[in-house]
Amino acid sequence: MAFDEMLGMDGGAQCRPPYRAMATWLRDQTSEQLTIRRQQAEALFRRTGITFAVYGAEEAEERVIPFDIIPRVLSAAEWRRLAAGIEQRVRALNAFMYDIYHRQEILRAGRVPADIVIQNAAFLPEMLNVEPRRGIYSHIIGIDIVRTTENEFFVLEDNTRTPSGVSYMLENRETMMHMAPDLFSRNRVAPVEHYPEDLRATLESVAPAGLDREPVLAVLTPGEHNSAYFEHSFLADRMGVELVEAPDLVATEEGVMMKTTQGLRQVDVIYRRIDDAFLDPLAFRPDSVIGVPGLLEHYRAGRVTIVNAPGAGIADDKSIYCYVPEIIEFYTGRPSILKNVLTWSCRHPDDLAYVLDHLPELVVKEVHGSGGYGMLVGPMSSRAEIEEFRAKVKAEPARYIAQPTLELSTCPTLTDKGVAPRHVDLRPFVLFGDRMRLTPGGLTRVALKEGSLVVNSSQGGGTKDTWVLED
Repeated sequence: MAFDEMLGMDGGAQCRPPYRAMATWLRDQTSEQLTIRRQQAEALFRRTGITFAVYGAEEAEERVIPFDIIPRVLSAAEWRRLAAGIEQRVRALNAFMYDIYHRQEILRAGRVPADIVIQNAAFLPEMLNVEPRRGIYSHIIGIDIVRTTENEFFVLEDNTRTPSGVSYMLENRETMMHMAPDLFSRNRVAPVEHYPEDLRATLESVAPAGLDREPVLAVLTPGEHNSAYFEHSFLADRMGVELVEAPDLVATEEGVMMKTTQGLRQVDVIYRRIDDAFLDPLAFRPDSVIGVPGLLEHYRAGRVTIVNAPGAGIADDKSIYCYVPEIIEFYTGRPSILKNVLTWSCRHPDDLAYVLDHLPELVVKEVHGSGGYGMLVGPMSSRAEIEEFRAKVKAEPARYIAQPTLELSTCPTLTDKGVAPRHVDLRPFVLFGDRMRLTPGGLTRVALKEGSLVVNSSQGGGTKDTWVLED
């Protein structure tokens, strides 16, 4: 039986303390009232244009992300423990990235196999010996966390490249405050609305050294057809900075310039939402039409800061994930506060043999996969799907890892049949510049289908507001 975050492991009548006010509020609501609130929230999302793209058809399909009006609640003590583990992890992963692009001491010590770093597509030789501002590679990080019992939290995945979803976190909170102000009056909920201000402060803190003026910031987007374009424009607007595409920028001898109605203006910090390969056609893919020619040269010279840094993806590759506890201990001298999920790396013959023998029980993922694509959830797959995946793993074992099928915790969720438990995960967002800034809570994703463990919006999941109660 899954651990229910409101009712506990046995799903009994005793409500857990963080949810007591929520349980009282739910008892006061009729099914009709809850349904009306949900419909109003959906209408609000449609008017705001909060959408995401689903790929796989001939054209990407735009959908409104499903939103559940029953918030997830964490106590202040639970959040303090999570925050300590998240901060430890972010510092260690950045130390790892600095090391592998410089002295590579962890590789020489044999704590991480050199080949899974050096031969990894996410490792960029162009970044060797480059000094990023403040020594930071990932300034914006999303850590995916799952819960299995009252006191057991696991990190499922690290997102150190271009983590998305923060706009949903902010819009979820605004929607809840609009839809259920009476519920907020019963709880002391830590605020999240300062995130855009914190993001801007973080970006400004990593501007090139020696500026004699206020840093100029820009958000670089691949364009309106990208699945996260709403978030790109949302964050640029909330920060009060320009949203730019490749044609809006040009590299000159002085630096990277932004075209404006008053002429060219130098840009100091670029928050990019473009993959490494497409950033600069002179340095990476020459066929990229969404990158800026000459951008990497100016970055390497320290004339512009790119957030997150090129090459930061090496720290969230799923083949590296297996070694994160080693990485944390190597750079901090302490064991990891937050545990990894037990993981088998199919590049190892013994692990491969185990995975092939237990495919119906496991979750198998591509090491470069994301968004719920390219994975097998064994207990929920047909025999034909399992055998098809078996052939893929046998053909290219190094491309896959496997994990046990965890019994993710559940939270009360409004369904067509009333309030029912549904499985959830959590993506807290961390900002790292002159200091660490961690927004209380994060984005809770919920598997809306009964029994489903897949929370990704592209695979039928939705989102919830996440409440951290203040002491």
